[in-house]
Amino acid sequence: MQAGDKLEDQDDNGFGIYVHWPFCAWKCPYCDFNSHVRESIDQERWRRVLICDLEHGLDRTPASKDRTITSVFFGGGTPSLMNPELVAGVLGTLKDRGLLSDDAEITLEANPSSADAERFEGYRECGVNRLSVGVQALDDGALRFLGRLHDVAEAMGAIDAARAVFDRVSFDLIYARQAQTPAAWREELRHVLELCPSHVSLYQLTIERGTRFHEAHARGDLVLPSEDEAAEMYEDTVKQCADVGLIAYEVSNFAYSGEECRHNLTYWRSGDWLGVGPGAHGRIGAGEDRVALRQWRSPEKWRDAVEGTGSGLESADSLSESERVAEALMMGLRLTEGVLATRFARIVGASLWEGVNGDRLDELVVGGFLERTSERILATPRGRIVLNTLIAELLS
Repeated sequence: MQAGDKLEDQDDNGFGIYVHWPFCAWKCPYCDFNSHVRESIDQERWRRVLICDLEHGLDRTPASKDRTITSVFFGGGTPSLMNPELVAGVLGTLKDRGLLSDDAEITLEANPSSADAERFEGYRECGVNRLSVGVQALDDGALRFLGRLHDVAEAMGAIDAARAVFDRVSFDLIYARQAQTPAAWREELRHVLELCPSHVSLYQLTIERGTRFHEAHARGDLVLPSEDEAAEMYEDTVKQCADVGLIAYEVSNFAYSGEECRHNLTYWRSGDWLGVGPGAHGRIGAGEDRVALRQWRSPEKWRDAVEGTGSGLESADSLSESERVAEALMMGLRLTEGVLATRFARIVGASLWEGVNGDRLDELVVGGFLERTSERILATPRGRIVLNTLIAELLS
């Protein structure tokens, strides 16, 4: 989409459901998500508590009552460790209430292991219609570096298995890894695109606090490509994807037109969603009534809270205007379409042009980092590389 294209502020009053499965077979060294390794998991018990918390959220959150659910996303952790019966229970609850849209996008994240792939058919039968496969690399050495339990052959097998079951399959990769050059990434990405994905998520490796990679980086044992090399890799990524028709609709997400992840667009467009499961977040409402929901992070503490009170909710806090402004900018500027003024005004309860530092906006436009029309603000390709800096400048 180019600046000046006609924009429509899509608000169909739908909303999303995010279900967090907090368990993994192994904790990857780069991961700071709320994921945990447990020797055994009582799947039936977790089916009951997830459904209980979902029902509580639907009943007790006024703004979520009687609204059409347009997307459900099972994230984690490793949701493909869930039995299909557990997924069926959650989706069945929504169907029984008549809340699930007939064309709802229902995504489940999966690891590319043969054990997980055996569950694909069961997921489809219970209503999942989109699979996101965590491939992460098409190089066995890189997979070992990233702490993954699969190899390239297993990843390719999982992609084939997923495509045999689902019409919509996405997969993720991580670039700007230790010792990776722009030329090496171009070649790896070429192999990725030869698989003809309709949607692919390509993330630059970042060092997050609390991870094993953070410790190694602090010791000097882990050295990532320079900022210039990482920027070159990103620019190559955008170009190669565009050459095969994959639009960079978000900083790290590329898709054919119509194949964008509807659920993630809800986040980036400051829509409403209800979070279920340990550590899950949600956002409901607009203006002064916009509320941030947060579940207890510890799986056991969350589970015990649900069994004791019916809910794993830790807090429900009204967002201040400054918080609403910051979130709308942080999420919206990730999108190629940018921050739409009408959407911003509805969610924040204030004008976009009053919510940002006008002088800094003018300077960033002149510098080629942002574009501005009467309808929106958007980051240029140059600006998307330094997005966090742009947002800080606009909020200063």
